Amino acid sequence: MKVAIVGAGASGLFLGGLLSNSETEVTIFDGNEKCGKKIFITGKGRCNITNACDNETYLSNIVNGEKFMRSAISKFTPFDTINFFEEQGLAVKVERGNRVFPVSDKSSDVIKALENYCRNAEIKLHEKVVAIKPQSDKFLVKTEKSSYTFDKVVIATGGKSYSATGSSGDGYKFAKMLGHNVVSLVPALVPIELKDKVSDMQGLPLKNVTLYAVADGKKYSFFGEMLFTDIGITGPIVLTMSSYINRAKNVDLYIDFKPALSEEQLDARLLREFEAGKNKTLFNILRTLLPKNFIKFFLSKAELNEQRQANSITVMERRMLKTLLKHFPLAYKGLYPIDAGVVTSGGIDLKDVNPSSMESKIHKGLYFIGEVLDVDCLTGGFNLQIAFSTAYACGQAIIKEVKNV
Repeated sequence: MKVAIVGAGASGLFLGGLLSNSETEVTIFDGNEKCGKKIFITGKGRCNITNACDNETYLSNIVNGEKFMRSAISKFTPFDTINFFEEQGLAVKVERGNRVFPVSDKSSDVIKALENYCRNAEIKLHEKVVAIKPQSDKFLVKTEKSSYTFDKVVIATGGKSYSATGSSGDGYKFAKMLGHNVVSLVPALVPIELKDKVSDMQGLPLKNVTLYAVADGKKYSFFGEMLFTDIGITGPIVLTMSSYINRAKNVDLYIDFKPALSEEQLDARLLREFEAGKNKTLFNILRTLLPKNFIKFFLSKAELNEQRQANSITVMERRMLKTLLKHFPLAYKGLYPIDAGVVTSGGIDLKDVNPSSMESKIHKGLYFIGEVLDVDCLTGGFNLQIAFSTAYACGQAIIKEVKNV
């Protein structure tokens, strides 16, 4: 049986190895000059392979497609991914948050392991696929160089983020040409742009804060770290938030600087601070509560002069400061462009795909794996696991069919 895989990324290479080590003739096409270009930049060049967690924890970190992924993750778990790479000779380590990295901290070693795994497959680099056409019970695959006929075609082209790595969205184009619905694409795990002028605070980190939002009436909140960019905010809790609000039309954003304190406790602390430093300026009082470089921006929202003495602050003004410390508003403008996103939200409509085999429900012999599907997760290695689990489910289904022929 002849199988074409379109895309030499994580899912395509893993599937290529799985199939080429069975009785299958595999050809992998990619328009890039080398394999795994997106893997190379994953995890800031270290490649967060997966997350060392149980299946239920993994599923709880899926933002879209949790029900669809249940079958695939049960077939090939995060621990199966760890075992696979160790069997390929790649030593791995588990870091904070159960994130799994190669011991070498080199994403290139992950690519080498995958390339070695699919050494029996034919990999055609610099050969971009331009069209896929069904022909009776086979498929015609047209590239910029030639035309080929295959029994099965697997689309593993990735998403639309990091277009410099070759993620141009071709998989969505092929899917539409073949009659599939594509859920509109939006960025996920991406910084947030603000209407506020924050360039003076670029690089300023905020730790142990809660970022919360009301998006189209739904409430979301995440505790942890964030930091300011030249035009907005980024960091772990911001990226997480972006994946939940990326389709909302109306978004209100707030920071709680003292999530461990109730409003009453915070009010009591402020009262103590003002009484102990009656002759201090408001700026110096707030230095015990906020990062120094944030105070000017904070007081601009309160419309208070930073040189006001503590003993001149009224009860109403103190209560306003308390409210701002618990509910500091950020003027939401939107998300950074899709190319800045770690992953793409949206993609091949899951209603059109069999979750146990990744086969199209419209065209027998056509499959979709990896990020091209409308599945996305939070950060921590969860997204790359999608590639391995869906590729494994697809590979097992094809191998089973080959054996039954």
